[in-house]
Amino acid sequence: MNRVFVARLAGCAVFDENGDRVGRVSDVVVVRRSTGSPRVVGLVVEARGRRRVFVPIAAVETISSGQIIVTGELDLRRFEQRSEELRVIAELLGRRIDLENGGGEARIEDVAISHDTVGDWTVSQLFVRRPKTGGPFSIGKGPTAFVGWEDVVEIDEAGTDQDAEHLVGTITELLAADAASVLLDLPEKRREEVARQLPNERLADVIEEMGEDDQVELISALSDDRAAEVLDEMQPDDAADLIALLPDERKEALLDLMEPEEAEDVRALLAYDFDTAGGLMSPEPIIVSADATVAEGLALIRRHELAPAMASAVYVTLPPFEPPTGRFLGVVHFQRMLRYPPHERLGALVDPDLEPLRADASLAEVARALATYNLVCLPVVEENHRLVGVVTIDDVLDHLLPDDWRSTASESEELSTVPSVEGATNGPN
Repeated sequence: MNRVFVARLAGCAVFDENGDRVGRVSDVVVVRRSTGSPRVVGLVVEARGRRRVFVPIAAVETISSGQIIVTGELDLRRFEQRSEELRVIAELLGRRIDLENGGGEARIEDVAISHDTVGDWTVSQLFVRRPKTGGPFSIGKGPTAFVGWEDVVEIDEAGTDQDAEHLVGTITELLAADAASVLLDLPEKRREEVARQLPNERLADVIEEMGEDDQVELISALSDDRAAEVLDEMQPDDAADLIALLPDERKEALLDLMEPEEAEDVRALLAYDFDTAGGLMSPEPIIVSADATVAEGLALIRRHELAPAMASAVYVTLPPFEPPTGRFLGVVHFQRMLRYPPHERLGALVDPDLEPLRADASLAEVARALATYNLVCLPVVEENHRLVGVVTIDDVLDHLLPDDWRSTASESEELSTVPSVEGATNGPN
């Protein structure tokens, strides 16, 4: 009997009968039956453009933990889960169960699927872990066991969190934009469970890649203390944009719970209209004195935590060197630093033609200035010519693109490039 563990299928490549790659496995879809174990009805496959599509199990020629081969042609309509369907990775892994005959409580760590006697793929076994023994100070995890579907009784999950270790591990390994897509593809309750178990820094990265409505929904599902910790990890301009969308009462509560330094940056940004240079900017540019050297400037932009746009230039000012700084003297682009010896003073290399933006400059003015200078960032000054922040191209694009650009980006793929799999039934009616 060909047995495959679903957790090992996650991310496996899917090929057509000609050997061309069509995507990777995102999940396995099963339906319960009145008797016997659930039947596998298909796979959720992440195809081009991060589009998740349904591949019926009848179209799967071979399935293994290494690769999957499908026949026919892929239907690129977005997968929509039906009420009777369960996604194994998203909804079964980590679920608490009761073992029959006094076997006690356990959690599902993996699900094995196999061919049954009539050739269907069904859930054949569950790999479960029992609670650890030896008291609260015992080391390690509890014992594991293989059990059949018929040997377990599910526990009512009301008010409890389903363990999300596998999904958390998957999301941690993905790029932030891909991780956001995976998280938003989960059912609402499961999404909140996974979000609560993600590390603060990773959850902050993922939230920054979501649309406004999704950001508000997710941050609203967190406790005030946890939400404040996540906001501390976000870029100040992104945190300010999100906090501005919340009710006034919660906005103030979260600001009071945030780290004082982070909250101060966010409050400063909230003082500006959201569609001005002040509202768009990041308050954390790389600021140096005129006597700093090229070597010092290059060392500062090498910091791994800097976004590429922020690392494209350093900003020369008079003291103090924290926004709002002393008088702004100019910008030194990193390409210019590369053309001079390490001991050269940065004050002698400022771009004489670049004019900074006023903090009250409109979004249209900001976009026009970036296009005029062919730059990815521009300094922002207040009325006394003190540097208060930097506007980057990604901040401007977020405001110029339609609100639903994230969800429509992959929809713009040509559906006709890969026609439908014969027999495909899952998807929008």
